[in-house]
Amino acid sequence: MEKELQKEIATLHSRRWFLQNCGVGMAGLAMNSLFAREGIAATNGNPLAPKTPHFAPTAKRVIYIFQAGAPSHLDLFDYKPELVNRDGELPPAELLKDYRAAFINPNSALMGTKYDFDRYGKNGAEVSTLLPHLSKHVDDICFIKSMQTDAVNHAPAQIFLSTGHSQFGRPSLGAWTVYGLGSESEELPGYVVLTSAKGTSGGASNYGCGFLPTAYNGVPFRGTGDPVLYLSNPKGYDRQAQRASLDTLKRLNQQTLDNLADPQTAGRIQAYESAYQLQASAPELMDLKQESQATFEAYDIKDPNESNFARNCLLGRRMLERGVRFVQLFHEAWDQHGSLDTALPKNCRDTDQPVAALLQDLKDRDMLKDTLVVWGGEFGRTPMAQGKERNGRDHHNKAFTMWLAGGGVKAGYVHGATDDFGFNVTENPVHVHDLNATLLHTLGFDHERLTYRFQGRDFRLTDVHGHVVHDLLA
Repeated sequence: MEKELQKEIATLHSRRWFLQNCGVGMAGLAMNSLFAREGIAATNGNPLAPKTPHFAPTAKRVIYIFQAGAPSHLDLFDYKPELVNRDGELPPAELLKDYRAAFINPNSALMGTKYDFDRYGKNGAEVSTLLPHLSKHVDDICFIKSMQTDAVNHAPAQIFLSTGHSQFGRPSLGAWTVYGLGSESEELPGYVVLTSAKGTSGGASNYGCGFLPTAYNGVPFRGTGDPVLYLSNPKGYDRQAQRASLDTLKRLNQQTLDNLADPQTAGRIQAYESAYQLQASAPELMDLKQESQATFEAYDIKDPNESNFARNCLLGRRMLERGVRFVQLFHEAWDQHGSLDTALPKNCRDTDQPVAALLQDLKDRDMLKDTLVVWGGEFGRTPMAQGKERNGRDHHNKAFTMWLAGGGVKAGYVHGATDDFGFNVTENPVHVHDLNATLLHTLGFDHERLTYRFQGRDFRLTDVHGHVVHDLLA
């Protein structure tokens, strides 16, 4: 019996030796070789330590304003006088060939916009008068009027825009960004998510890490109470006692890491340390007392303690200042199948001034030049009316508008065009995969080389698709 026990102990030590001295050594060499080939600097221990991308980036950080529910491009950015002139008529038969709408009968009457458009900026970009604040910034904006996507319903389309795939389980753009670049903040997560209105139809898959390590997952911050659940210590347990407990736990975990070189243990050590730092940094971040009344007025924040889109825009700027790599604002309120005449103006009142203030704030702080701002929803809306009262628009994936600003994109530029009905793209189509390839390019990555091996093959955000749209770049 004793001999068998000694043999088992010897076997265990042998396995530990192999993992520590052979397995990990070879894995480390392989990882360093991979990073060297990809041009990404390897880091020791901390998965969020800053890394060097494939080439010099024009954007160092991202704030992605996801207007979930799909804003109507026809009523905000893509004015169609022919559609207005033919309001109430049936669409041309050739327009509907092989077309399948999400909910309406495609052969429904056309509906022109009820809102006025004006030309703004040096290039005369057309913007709806529903967006009076944003219209003042068109010379900083790159409009993409030729977006296309594969999905036609909210959850799959949102997940597709976020991850390049319409099914669950793939890493989001934010996760890929932090995986490739790390973070410049030692006290906050590399990827933070703020929500307003209804959140998102696609849920946490829009900001998940998929098969990437969990360190790259988006961390949702709440609008009230603790920014992250259970962030505060229980009564009677002060910060000094917590530090002593964590130090003891770290020593125990470090022994396991030294003996078995388990990457999950390394991640656990990092997670505990990040949570400790977050306890001190998150409350300070969320406390807006440091901001001036003029700033509140610029963002249209009437109550600094009220959680809403305007407050999230200001918090987003504060996060970027503190080194957070990727901030994502979700505002799902744009699904106007009906009540277009009341809901759309309200959405614009809720979001127009805060977005414009964010752009100006970043510009005033000399941050816009290397901050990539992304604005858009998962698809567009139909030129055909929906509902008996003809007061809504259905989902439309063949053409829609998004816009970018800062971070090395072309300013004061309009890319692509649609037909007289805003139905099909007629010039310079930009697919979701093309957009994501271009966003990664501004961050210094070749989208074909930013990969992660999972289940026997290399995956990437754009999978086997996508081209960088160089016309969008300055």
